[in-house]
Amino acid sequence: MRVPDDSQAACPERGLQETGMPSSRSSPSSGAARPCLVRGVRISHPGRVVDAQSGATKLDVVRYHELIAPRLLPQLKGRPVSLLRAPQGVEGERFFQKHRGRLKIAGLRELDPALDAPHPPLLTIDTAGALVGAAQMGVLEFHPWGALHTSLERPDRVVFDLDPGEDLAWAQVLEAAELTKTLLDDLGLHSFLKTSGGKGLHIVVPLQRRHDWATCRRFAESVARQLAAASPDRFSDRMGRRHRVGKVFVDYLRNQRGATAVAAYSLRARPGLGISVPVAWEELVELKGGDHWRLSNIERRLADLGPDDPWSTYEGCRQRLTQALRLLDDDEAIPAAVLEGAGVAPTAGRPPPPGRRAAGSHR
Repeated sequence: MRVPDDSQAACPERGLQETGMPSSRSSPSSGAARPCLVRGVRISHPGRVVDAQSGATKLDVVRYHELIAPRLLPQLKGRPVSLLRAPQGVEGERFFQKHRGRLKIAGLRELDPALDAPHPPLLTIDTAGALVGAAQMGVLEFHPWGALHTSLERPDRVVFDLDPGEDLAWAQVLEAAELTKTLLDDLGLHSFLKTSGGKGLHIVVPLQRRHDWATCRRFAESVARQLAAASPDRFSDRMGRRHRVGKVFVDYLRNQRGATAVAAYSLRARPGLGISVPVAWEELVELKGGDHWRLSNIERRLADLGPDDPWSTYEGCRQRLTQALRLLDDDEAIPAAVLEGAGVAPTAGRPPPPGRRAAGSHR
């Protein structure tokens, strides 16, 4: 809720130190515990600890959203967005919200009700003020659709969520990402990498807005099944914990109407407040985990990047799936050496990928 600028004191200028460590922690009696203003938005309980592991406060989260707006907003603008709220912090209740309901966020915009009738209007966020307002209302994660609201039935991306099983060595997640990229390369598709902010990695394939949701899902599922059939000791294409023990689950279900994936530069509502961060493929081997960057160290990443963007070619990369689907449907089209040519050493104690799946096994 917006209030006149002179009715509250402005919040401290920075919620993060130069080192990136949270700095706005305070006792209940300190000034930071009183409501204050950020971009004209009244921030209640700014000193409340949101994440006990790092000690990050609500004001730290607000200031991060203000800082990251130039990089986060392009991931959200023009797209329906689901909000993951954690009003009591990461250890409290967490829930998704994709309709306004009684939610009062300055700058939050409702889309045309006809886009998702008979459901209530979908939401979108396209201003820094709305990001700050969302943080005030306990929003930690932003999950956009894979399509713009102006062409909602024509997705412009496919997302593969590489989700490792419990206790899987991180080296195997890196290997899975490299193998997935190799297959996509062989299908003639450029892909972009980001950390998930949680346990795994996300691989994004930008598209021309020509295919429908069913086609995008069919492609994503075919890739997942190809990987699982060609290297069943590394990959699973089936949901459920028991199917991913010692493996990476290739989650292709982000690619159907109404499904979402966490936005690049979004926080994650988990202990430590990891962040989903775009990286260049050349940086893959340097990553130490899906939460390599957190609220506590993200400013170092941003300082290192400066004006650069590891996804600088993303917007100009628009591809079709027609040829890739034809190759996936042709049992002889992808050579057995594709997965063996990823340029990474096989996991210790495991044989190299076995090559092609049995004919027709993905159907």
